[in-house]
Amino acid sequence: MDFEFELTLIPDNVEIVCGLDEAGRGPLAGPVYAGAVILPKGYIPEGLNDSKKLSEKKREALFDQITKNAVAWSYGIATPEEIDEINILNASMLAMKRAVEALALKPEFLLVDGNIARGFDQPALAVIKGDAKSPSIAAASIIAKVLRDRACLEMDREYPEYGFAGHKGYPTKAHFQAIEKHGVSPIHRKSFLKKRGLV
Repeated sequence: MDFEFELTLIPDNVEIVCGLDEAGRGPLAGPVYAGAVILPKGYIPEGLNDSKKLSEKKREALFDQITKNAVAWSYGIATPEEIDEINILNASMLAMKRAVEALALKPEFLLVDGNIARGFDQPALAVIKGDAKSPSIAAASIIAKVLRDRACLEMDREYPEYGFAGHKGYPTKAHFQAIEKHGVSPIHRKSFLKKRGLV
């Protein structure tokens, strides 16, 4: 992965570019997380890739590199209640907007993973499979994924009967069995469960 593709997307007069990605759109519980990263020009952490293609150990190592060396980084979340109220797509955009607003440095241009980029104060461009093409987006994907996974460990400590440390909230057989046995917790996304007849 290099900056060649990314640089073709950025207007010539732009200096401060922020990559954005989310983690946790598919799970049945917990917040959706978004990462925002402004990398130094020409800096690509060794081994950087789409967070889904990396081991947990490698993601944690890259998280440390990114947070240490980034010009600026931040994250944002949208709660299960917000997901239920405005749907997961809009909640993901909200989490990304919050991540941008939390940055110590205001970016001039945003590269957003996926096919939709809306609701931002800055010019933004959606990049399909951007976490495999753009270093800035890939770095943001690491931030979002690591923080979301850490949140799942907290969820597991609070609600150990659901097994969040293992399935991370995704719709696995074990997760459905736990819901059927223990009912719906306060951190479950009711709109997701309603579609499956569990609420």
